[in-house]
Amino acid sequence: MNKYLRLFRPVNATIASFSIIIAAFMAVGTSMADYWGNLIIGILTVFCFVAGGNSLNDYIDVDIDRKAHPERPVVTGKITPENARNVGILMLALSIILSIFTFDIYCITIVVVAVILMFSYEMFLKQRGFVGNLTIALLCGLVFVLAGALVGDVTANIAVGGMAALVTVGREIAKDIEDMESDEGRKTLPMSIGVRNASIVAAIFFIAGPVLSWYPIIKDPDNYMYYIVVLADIVFFYCAYKVLSDPHKAQKMAKVGMLFGLLAFVMSAIYYSFMV
Repeated sequence: MNKYLRLFRPVNATIASFSIIIAAFMAVGTSMADYWGNLIIGILTVFCFVAGGNSLNDYIDVDIDRKAHPERPVVTGKITPENARNVGILMLALSIILSIFTFDIYCITIVVVAVILMFSYEMFLKQRGFVGNLTIALLCGLVFVLAGALVGDVTANIAVGGMAALVTVGREIAKDIEDMESDEGRKTLPMSIGVRNASIVAAIFFIAGPVLSWYPIIKDPDNYMYYIVVLADIVFFYCAYKVLSDPHKAQKMAKVGMLFGLLAFVMSAIYYSFMV
């Protein structure tokens, strides 16, 4: 594989890019076809964004990757750390340039904010524990908001984006608890306040996500297709309970909860597209 493609981690970047399609459908259903131009730009924008973030990650984590990921191009010497940094900055800048062609102030603003957050995270927030957790969670939520903006409704995915962000904070803290012994050069939340207290904070965020997930039901209680979200809520409540004793299990199960949550929002979009 081309050394720069390896730097970008194209599989992850591609999956993230096409998640825009799913999130756009969640926002406006089949009406997203009217915005096909914006969606193409969105796919390319997210690919460049993720590729840029991964490139900066390889620049920052080169010493850690010598043990954890010895196959990566910066570690093997195929790409110098400086080149990885420059390519990362270039790709992040390209994501902003691409967003301009949507001619939508919301899309452009979201991408600019995301680029600032990603650059800040990789360069110095990652080492600051909880602030880094919040940054990753916000980036996760912004994907859904961006998809809504691309199809003309910047507020459509606020609930799912908020839910995703909240439970991501819980999952990130759980991962920090799990990786506490191997983390070097970081000041994570469990290091700062202890494992027990960090577990309680993670549990609070796992519970906060399901609370927000009920907003669409309050808004439209007749949309029975969305009630699948109850399954997601059950999983997240389980995560809140499990993180106190088994953070590894909690952060793994959080992925399952996210899938149920996404399914609920997709089914909700199907309801509005074909049944109303």
